[in-house]
Formats: sequence, structure tokens, C-alpha cells
Amino acid sequence: QHAVLGQESDPQSVIAQQLAFWRETLADLPEAIALPGDRPRPAVASYRGGRVPLRLSADLHASLLALSRQSGTSLFMVLQAGLAALLSRLGAGDDIPIGSPVAGRGDHALDDLVGFFVNTLVLRTDTSGNPSFREFLARVRAGSLAAYGHQDVPFERLVEVINPARSLSHHPLFQVMLAFQNNAQVSLDLPGLQTSFEDVPVASAKFDLSFALAEERATDGTPAGLNGVLEYAADLFDRETVEAIAQRLERLLTAAAAEPDRAIGSLDILSAAERRTILTTWNDTARAVPDATIPQLFAEQAGRTPDAIALVYDGATLSYRELDTRANQLAHHLRARG
Repeated sequence: QHAVLGQESDPQSVIAQQLAFWRETLADLPEAIALPGDRPRPAVASYRGGRVPLRLSADLHASLLALSRQSGTSLFMVLQAGLAALLSRLGAGDDIPIGSPVAGRGDHALDDLVGFFVNTLVLRTDTSGNPSFREFLARVRAGSLAAYGHQDVPFERLVEVINPARSLSHHPLFQVMLAFQNNAQVSLDLPGLQTSFEDVPVASAKFDLSFALAEERATDGTPAGLNGVLEYAADLFDRETVEAIAQRLERLLTAAAAEPDRAIGSLDILSAAERRTILTTWNDTARAVPDATIPQLFAEQAGRTPDAIALVYDGATLSYRELDTRANQLAHHLRARG
């Protein structure tokens, strides 16, 4: 039940109001965002997947927390802004929907109940105008808070109401997920029994890309880094590409934490090797040129291939021999005329 101004309101009315919010918020949402995949999207997704580690250092963790405090945002919002900015930089456009799991316990009456209440929100982010990262954080904060205030609509119901174009090739409403865990580590201590978590490798992927990060703290409570995984659809990506995406996210967040007033389009995402490839290797087009004039080079070619076609114009063709002969005739004529 939901209380408004001390009075109980109809849960159906609340859901109707929230659905109206989502209809407006998700209007004209892109069917699927463009991602830097290694292969075209198949007509039917196989859901084969892989995982690469995702790690942000303790220093970067501390810097991102400081930025979140300065900007009045949460650490999750900083990560969301960084991911949306990166996807936009990688060619996904300026309308970036990101899925995110939420606890789904919006009512205090659910606090002590046992059960799986997790819901999925669609966080739509506008990166247009190339704002500074600090300005962009304000956009993310406003959009996220509005979404959190309307999180009671089950995702399955939301898909039914929004009714996006259905496809067997991609997930509806969003294709990139961001999950963040910052709750205390859970332990189970029993007499004579020790327990621990075992990471079980999976070879499937529900989304194109799924970023999962957990906040770690040292014994004194100081930031100890963010650890997690980046899960990817093997239909679209090679492992090396996804590793590069993870590294670029780290670089963008590092640059944003250091200079939050820089435009998101100028935040550094390239490694030194990538920059060298783009600026130097790909532009290293110099070639050895013979020490001769163009007429000399032409004469040599005419001697090697006299019958090859040298010129095509208005339906007529000239061989190298014919063109050389005519050029010589014109030259002699011009010399005779002084």
C-alpha cells in the first residue's frame, strides 16, 4: 500500500500514474542502440556469451566518490554517466537507454518479507550538446531520481504497455545493463562450518553488454576499489573488443574525475598505443618516389607497355604509344611556334 498525505491511495491508481510517466519518458526510444560490434547482429540471438574482468582501482574509487559528493549524486549515478558518455563516444548516438536492477522494495511493508523483489528500470540518458561531465551528471541525477520515483511498475508490464518493436535479435527497451552493489558483504557462520562464494563461469549473455560492479572497502572503511565483470554477447563481440571497452570506461572515468568540467566528447578514452596507431601508423603513408619528372616516368611506362590503354575520354581510347606520339607532335608544334 502507498500512503499519500497520510491517506491510503489505490495501488492501481499509483501504477496508472507511473505508467503514464513511463509512456512519456520512453516515447520514441531507439529500437536498438548502435554498438561497436565485430559482427552484424544476427536475426535470432543465440545468447552465447563471455565475461571479462572489470576493475577500478582504489584511487579511482576515491576520486569518483569525491566527485559524487561534490555534484550531489550517488556513486552509481557517476558510473551511469560514465557508461552513457562512453557508449555515445563509441557511436551509440546521443539517446542512451541503460537497464539497471533495483531492489523493488519501495514500500516499508516489504522490508522484512522473504522473496525476490528485484525490478528493472530503464534509465534514459541524453548526451546531446556535448556537455561537461559535471553538467552531464546533473542530467543523469534528474533522470535517475525521476525513474526511482516510478519504479513500482514491473518491467514485464512496462514492455507490454510501451509495446516496442519485438525482435528475436535483441532485448526490448535497452541492450546494455549496469548493475551496482554497495551493500555490506554477507557471511554465513555456523559451528564447525566455513563458507565462501565460488564464482561459477557462465557462457551465456542476456544482453549485448552487462556491466556489474561491486564496491569494496578496507577494514577502516576507506575505498578499496570497484570489482566486477563485463558480460558480453558472443554473437556481436570478440573478447579483445570487450576488453578494450572495459579499459576505455576506466580511462573515461579517470579523466572525468580529474577534470569534471571538460566536455564529455573530449575526455580521453584511448590508450597510448591506440593513439599512436590512429595519429602515426595510419597516417604513415609516405612512399619512395623515383628521382625523375612526370614526362620521364610516362616515357618509361610507354616503353614498357606501349599497347596498354593510357587514356579514356568521351568513348575514345589511346594507348601509351599513341598518347606519347601525339604529345610529342604537340610539343614539336609548340616549339616551332616559339
